[in-house]
Amino acid sequence: MRANPRNKFLETNPRMKEIANNQKTTMTTRLIRITTCISLGTGIVLAMPTYEEEVAFLKKHTEIIELSSAGSRVAIAPAFQGRVMTSTAAGPGSPAFGWINREVIAGGIKPEAERAPLAKHIHVFGGEERLWFGPEGGPFALFFPPKVEQVFANWKTPAVMDTEPFGTAGQATATTATFSKTFELPNRAGTVFSMAVQRTVSLVADDGFSKILGGPLTADVQAVAYTTANTVTNAGDHAWTRETGAPSIWLLGMFKPTPETTIVIPFEPGDESLKGPRANTGYFGKIPDTRIKFGESVIFFKGDGAERGKIGIPPKRTKGVAGSWQEDSGTLTLLRIEPSDSATGKQWPYVDSQWKNDVDPFGGDVINSYNDGPPEPGAKPLGPFYELESSSPALLLKPGESYTHRQTTAHLTGNRKSLDSIALRILGVSLDEINGAFSH
Repeated sequence: MRANPRNKFLETNPRMKEIANNQKTTMTTRLIRITTCISLGTGIVLAMPTYEEEVAFLKKHTEIIELSSAGSRVAIAPAFQGRVMTSTAAGPGSPAFGWINREVIAGGIKPEAERAPLAKHIHVFGGEERLWFGPEGGPFALFFPPKVEQVFANWKTPAVMDTEPFGTAGQATATTATFSKTFELPNRAGTVFSMAVQRTVSLVADDGFSKILGGPLTADVQAVAYTTANTVTNAGDHAWTRETGAPSIWLLGMFKPTPETTIVIPFEPGDESLKGPRANTGYFGKIPDTRIKFGESVIFFKGDGAERGKIGIPPKRTKGVAGSWQEDSGTLTLLRIEPSDSATGKQWPYVDSQWKNDVDPFGGDVINSYNDGPPEPGAKPLGPFYELESSSPALLLKPGESYTHRQTTAHLTGNRKSLDSIALRILGVSLDEINGAFSH
């Protein structure tokens, strides 16, 4: 008889086993199979359903393509631009990692005139990796039309990133699915980009983890990882230049916050006069010192969904990796940008998405992280959730040229000592160091 993946998950995750067995835990907890509710300490209780439960819900409202190998599962929604909605590492009855907005998904996509106020700007479906294009703001913004102030009232997610589906290209296999779309996308400066996009989601097999983790995946760790290859081709008749503006490939992952979630982003150390700032932290105003800490070569940033903030790592500082550790759920999440094959692309700048006209449009970041929270006291957050993001350089493509941005996302649970070794290799810090970042 096959071992119950729920029991295996609990045995290798002492914190979740404690939650399951001890109803007097200090967190507000409700276990249904392995479904958990975690209090965020803000009056919000976040449900932590199983993968099986999440996929059953999703399938009531949209088509879902599932990739699977052993206990790993990945659920993808073609209607949401080939978006990875959620995943799991130890079978259908184990926790789902992606944040999903059930209310918005159940509400569907209504005609423009019938949409709720927020839906006129964006449908916050959630999902742990979505494909967007930058820049969001600035003189070459894709989210603002010409000659309007760059404020929320005028901000709108282009339909191709929000409500328009991607087509399925070819037949999906057990471990790979490909999606595509050709469209035109105007920017604030009046340039129209004719774009042909192909997006392939591939589940990483067990023998592929050595490359991701810098060593083999041990038997006492449950893991799921997938790589997305996102290719953009200039399908028009004019080049994309610094003068016209150029789009970038922007991947954003939304994950479930917990009180003990810490985002960890390594950076290249060095003199700021030579390498510039260690990070950009002013996206939504100053981040309090109680919520961000700088080590010699790593940033710790709270991912608890309790206060809004965003950070970015510029090109001269990035190591191409980021991650998060949840002490309370025992989950280590890693994001890695795969090196580009394009020699020319390695010289291209990165777009700046700030909502300002006077920013350097090509002075942007490579990796970003966002922590959701109320935009103002008493207001409702979008989620809450936290995000790990990566961007390609500005796509300075001539007609017919293409560029591919590859990113791998991995979630790992299991033996703490083994997870600690992985964190040290990839993020450069131990789990105890991560836990201690905000302990005093």
